[in-house]
Amino acid sequence: MDSALLLALYRDHIQSLTRAYETTLAAAGFDGVVIHSGVQKKRSEYDDQYWPLRATPHFQHWAPIADADCALIFVTGSAPILVWTACTSYWERPALPEHQLFLEVLRVERPKSVDEVKALLPAGKKLAFIGEEVARADAWGLVEPNAPHLLGPLDRLRSRKTPYEAACLAEANLRAAKGHAALRDAFAAGDRSELDLHLLYLAATKQDDAETPYKNIVALGENAATLHHVSYRKHPRTRDAESLLVDAGATFLGYASDITRTWVKGKGSTASTFAELVSGLEEAQKELCAAVKVDSGYESLHEESHRRVASILKASGLGKGSPDELVAGGVTRAFYPHGLGHSLGLQCHDVGCALVKPKPENPWLRNTSTIETSQCFTVEPGIYFIDHLLAELRAGAHASLVDWKAVDAIAPMGGIRIEDDLYVRGPDNIANLTREHLPVGGALLG
Repeated sequence: MDSALLLALYRDHIQSLTRAYETTLAAAGFDGVVIHSGVQKKRSEYDDQYWPLRATPHFQHWAPIADADCALIFVTGSAPILVWTACTSYWERPALPEHQLFLEVLRVERPKSVDEVKALLPAGKKLAFIGEEVARADAWGLVEPNAPHLLGPLDRLRSRKTPYEAACLAEANLRAAKGHAALRDAFAAGDRSELDLHLLYLAATKQDDAETPYKNIVALGENAATLHHVSYRKHPRTRDAESLLVDAGATFLGYASDITRTWVKGKGSTASTFAELVSGLEEAQKELCAAVKVDSGYESLHEESHRRVASILKASGLGKGSPDELVAGGVTRAFYPHGLGHSLGLQCHDVGCALVKPKPENPWLRNTSTIETSQCFTVEPGIYFIDHLLAELRAGAHASLVDWKAVDAIAPMGGIRIEDDLYVRGPDNIANLTREHLPVGGALLG
């Protein structure tokens, strides 16, 4: 991405954050806030190893760095101060930030210890604190750590992305697309283990495992029936028909992409039947993306996705009832148990778009918002063959709505998910950040 453009967008982003924070802090009764980046957590009290830091997202909203024990000081009427603590350890040293554009926009202090933050705080001001290390708030004399009446509005602020954030999300999609393309081609070319494919993804996206926004989901065959399969099979296998589900993203300056693709290879009825399901879900997913409208409810889109899945089950012969019967009888919820999508940003499952609970029949839906300009979210319908969910359905009152012989024949292929990241630029301008680089969501290869 062009560095000059990125810097200009970041400068505008900080100005936008400054205005929003001044308004939000005043409404919450604060003069300012100190946001702590966090500290590394020990893997175990019986060990001396530490997990890589996941920086406080409110901190990264201001500064694209992920170093431990840093702070962002914002006081209404003053320029924000980034306290970027200098590393003095000779055991480990954090990686340099990918871009240091913040040096040209923020006032940056480089103390040897985060304890020096207190000396930078203005006297006589009511300052809030955001961060997990509440002991820091006590040491610095800050009030009401992680006040809900402050965090709530700041979470809602994060649901509306600035042009800088949208650019970062787009770049994260480009980065992840390279990994997805590499795995698609490797899967088509021969038999590889899940671990081999996972490592190939990291290499293609130039990420360490800890840098990915979430653990890569790389699932062959029946493992795709586990929605978050991360226990990689370490040895390749050969089957007449095989599927690959890859749910993996990338980060750029703290912002995440979240993409899923499903591929099929092989010959025979199992491969062709599963490929028809993939093709059906591919078309349904694209239609759902096209149906995104400003001022409409995301939960309504989720409910429409169940009608689309029901139609696919009916067309494939897996479902014996009408699409309406398959939805009403809970059949689609056995084949498609998760929500259609979630907000995306500094966190893979970002905040601000699930302010109200979903309907009881949609317990795993993570986006219940009214769709607004500047939101970014995923659209990710799926069809899976999950043993215990299908067993419950088979034993229930609506078992006759399913062709169980057909289901048993296709179940070893695991499942399908196709996921894109969408950014709402305006009422008639919904950008698919993923399809620009990965135009196909799933298909039969070879």
